[in-house]
Amino acid sequence: MLEIKGTYQNGRIHLDSNPGINVPSKVVVAFPEINDASPAEANAKTLQWSDFSFDRSRQLLKNLKSSLSEEAISERRNS
Repeated sequence: MLEIKGTYQNGRIHLDSNPGINVPSKVVVAFPEINDASPAEANAKTLQWSDFSFDRSRQLLKNLKSSLSEEAISERRNS
């Protein structure tokens, strides 16, 4: 049996490599056990609108002498 890993997303399976089979073939799809987080844990990991604050952003950027986009580009070039 040929085994190929892939990713299931939005109702489709995307294979990590080409199996090289040119005829219709039956397949078996197995999903590994997934440890679902409780709703409380899931909500704790999810960003909420209250996580963002315009005033907090203004305070963090008050000493910035150039534009935020210029700083982001400079940081990426220097990394």
